[in-house]
Amino acid sequence: MPAAKDPRPCSIADTLALVGEKYSLLVLREVCLGNGRFDQLVRNIGAPRDVLATRLKRLVDVGVLEKTAYSEKPLRHEYRPTQAGLELEPVLVTLKEWGDRHLNPESPPMVLEHVCGHELVPRVVCSECGDEIRHDDLTAHPQTPGWTVAGPAVA
Repeated sequence: MPAAKDPRPCSIADTLALVGEKYSLLVLREVCLGNGRFDQLVRNIGAPRDVLATRLKRLVDVGVLEKTAYSEKPLRHEYRPTQAGLELEPVLVTLKEWGDRHLNPESPPMVLEHVCGHELVPRVVCSECGDEIRHDDLTAHPQTPGWTVAGPAVA
């Protein structure tokens, strides 16, 4: 049974521990857009250089980005998404769509075009039936012993 002070075991919390620091998802946004050089990242994100360097190191260390030399003299590097980083891109696209709909409905700052030629409007669907995910259609089943949907199980 978990102690009263132990937080719920959660993959969302685990993911945020890796990519939830300020600027981390913006780094991933820029790298996915093809802007992986340090000066581009500083300019496009607006992060302090020391903070950005720390975020980049962390994202490389956890396997979200890879660091590749693009110049030998002087030695310069750029950052590219790994497979794990690319798998976070739908999260970024979904966050972008939410922001367009709720924060910038009159003038989205960027439009993404899908390969089909249309503006991308992402939807999360069930991989089995293809239905769009709606809150009322979901049922949580905690898999960690000692936990229920409401929290720690009572002894």
